[in-house]
Amino acid sequence: MRMGTKDLKQALVGWRRHIHRNPELSYKEYETSEYIAEVLGTFDGIEVSRPTETSVLGVLRGRKTDGPVILLRADIDALPVSEETGVEYASLNPGVMHACGHDAHAAMLLGAADELSRMPGEIDGEIRFIFQHAEEDFPGGACELVDLGVTEGVDYAFALHVSPDYETGYFAVREGAFCAAADDFRIRIKGRGGHAASPDTVIDPIITGSEFTMSLQTVVSRKISPHKVPVISVTNFHGGDAMNVIPGHVEIGGTVRSIDEASRVRAREELEHVLKGVTAAHRAEYTIDWDIGYPSVFNRTEAVEVTRSAAGKVFGTDKLIEVDQPIFGTEDFSSFSQAVPASMQFIGVHSKEAGESYPLHHPKFTVDEEALEKGALYFVEIAKSLVT
Repeated sequence: MRMGTKDLKQALVGWRRHIHRNPELSYKEYETSEYIAEVLGTFDGIEVSRPTETSVLGVLRGRKTDGPVILLRADIDALPVSEETGVEYASLNPGVMHACGHDAHAAMLLGAADELSRMPGEIDGEIRFIFQHAEEDFPGGACELVDLGVTEGVDYAFALHVSPDYETGYFAVREGAFCAAADDFRIRIKGRGGHAASPDTVIDPIITGSEFTMSLQTVVSRKISPHKVPVISVTNFHGGDAMNVIPGHVEIGGTVRSIDEASRVRAREELEHVLKGVTAAHRAEYTIDWDIGYPSVFNRTEAVEVTRSAAGKVFGTDKLIEVDQPIFGTEDFSSFSQAVPASMQFIGVHSKEAGESYPLHHPKFTVDEEALEKGALYFVEIAKSLVT
């Protein structure tokens, strides 16, 4: 086995740069998935299949058919972002970029599959390598794969996400809720428009909508426990197109991010209660539509214990960072974490030498490729601890 050698590093960089150079959006990862399937097919003993048109499943079976089954996941889709990194392997697809590190996720999992395929005689059980489509686009590829049976018989599921918030060589661990659920809303408030010089003759939807927007803050501050408080954000407010006319309606949109499922439901109920009361007070009418999004990723204790042990061996226990708060971004790995005990964690990918750190989804976001090998070896160590 060539673990930790220069060859592995070179392979990881090559895979990552190929995928980065050729990004594809959610549900359109045709060339990406074909490339991954071809690479997986060169590894001994891995059975390659295509659960969906743009996802790839590799299965490595050990000596015992009744041994543990683990699932290792990487997402492979890109974002509608125009790249501004200036790297020589920048996106060749205008307006599309791997700005969330999925290229690195795929490369690290390919590296793990390569390494583990070299030790078939040591494996008892089964390892499933899932290269998942459409993490960035609701309803997401994860729920589709779970529905197709990818998690049937699985004992544990693991995933990594790159993070520019941590330096290369560090590994961030979170037990319990890892990230938020996300539910988006679209509201239309209908009043009665008229001339701006005669506001007494109208039912002003701008005033109504503004009062609703401000009153939403009471949902967070006064109606839900501060220990389980969600984040409610109005992100767009549209109405009117003339300077001397009060419009007949406004449209408001936003998102509710929550960790606790009970507060998630409560937040939606309270938002609608506020909307109903404010519009009634102004004699306006409303409609509201919800996009119920991904639930929260939940890292189960038994899976996180495996994570801490494996990460400690690869990164060193002094490089493990215990994260005390969940993030309020979303991740459709939640579908896997609802199906089986799971652990999703952050791997640091920011190099001080690179200068400024850009956040995920930024057109200048970059990954320090020195982090790739440790990410791959983390997955290998997970497998060694459970199925060898």
